[in-house]
Amino acid sequence: MSQLPPQLTACPACHEPLEPADNFCGGCGVDLSAVPPAPDDPRAVGWRRPDTPVAREADDYRLAPPAAGVPAQPARGAGPSGPCAACRSGMIDNDGYCEHCGHAQPRERDHMEHESAGVAAVTDRGLRHHRNEDAYAVSTTELPGRPPAVVAVVSDGVSSAARPDEASAAAVEAAHDSLVTALSRGTAPKEATHEAVVAAAEAVAALTTPAHEPREHGHYRHENAPACTIVSAVVSGDLLTVGWVGDSRAYWVPDDRSKQPARLTEDDSWAAQMVAAGLMSEAEAYADERAHAITGWLGADAYEVEPHTASYHLDRPGVVIVCTDGLWNYAESAEEMASVVPADARSRPLECARRLLAHALDGGGHDNVTVAVVPFPSRAEGAGSA
Repeated sequence: MSQLPPQLTACPACHEPLEPADNFCGGCGVDLSAVPPAPDDPRAVGWRRPDTPVAREADDYRLAPPAAGVPAQPARGAGPSGPCAACRSGMIDNDGYCEHCGHAQPRERDHMEHESAGVAAVTDRGLRHHRNEDAYAVSTTELPGRPPAVVAVVSDGVSSAARPDEASAAAVEAAHDSLVTALSRGTAPKEATHEAVVAAAEAVAALTTPAHEPREHGHYRHENAPACTIVSAVVSGDLLTVGWVGDSRAYWVPDDRSKQPARLTEDDSWAAQMVAAGLMSEAEAYADERAHAITGWLGADAYEVEPHTASYHLDRPGVVIVCTDGLWNYAESAEEMASVVPADARSRPLECARRLLAHALDGGGHDNVTVAVVPFPSRAEGAGSA
């Protein structure tokens, strides 16, 4: 096997510094595998990307099996829509990139917000990713003979997989629709949540195409199937039910900050396994470069999907925070999250979500950031579907 050339340290297009695992430039979004090397670049002859069983892009990746397998936002960019916003001459391809200079164009999913009577949510591309691979779906639904149910679903596409933005969008759409349908027909929230995660897993698995099978030629010998993590929260009356697979999280932050906040989910991750096994402290595990290797995800090449569910009876006012690791990386513990949540979060949930986004961006914004804020008691009493 011939020796691989040195890793690029700066984007050939805009000269933005690169990290060793970057597949795309965080500044201009150019696909680094598609950039023509300069004549004197050692990549110019016979260059290809390293073949690795698990590629890491930015912050999210998977521990792969041994070699041997507001309803969701649109998954794609806007497509051709005129000249490039950067060079003003090239046209935009179906994936949202300039055919001339390679710059990524602004996409609808780069920043999105939602607010209704019972829930608010914000998603943002962050400062380093070339696109937003997170998604959310939130709503308030009337239930026969019961208080309205506030539903929040958040998903984080796995960056090392194919089409992670489509995976997260498919997951939240399927989970949200399943939850609303099941709750409306009287299904208990915990059972409805389990069904919703299974529905999301099936929707993501259905995105797999023959292109995701092992192959002999091309940039990768194996292209991972679309994959994502998921977390959901349902609040109805005094009952909170959460469900998840992966490392997206839910937190409880009471209004009275003298009371203990809580993290409501346990990650499917290498770090969590190390802590659970008593091999490392939480601080040591999450400081390790392997911390974000997830051991559970939704996708055709996942291990058997085992939805986690938990229910809590809330006995005091507060907010439920549902988020991806693009936020909790900058407020990991329940106490840290509570310190960032503003005192008026329950009465101003959208402003709370924006504040949490700003905290992540101020911390570096290395990943996409998505957060949903659900006030309790819900302000959705008497509200219809949103």
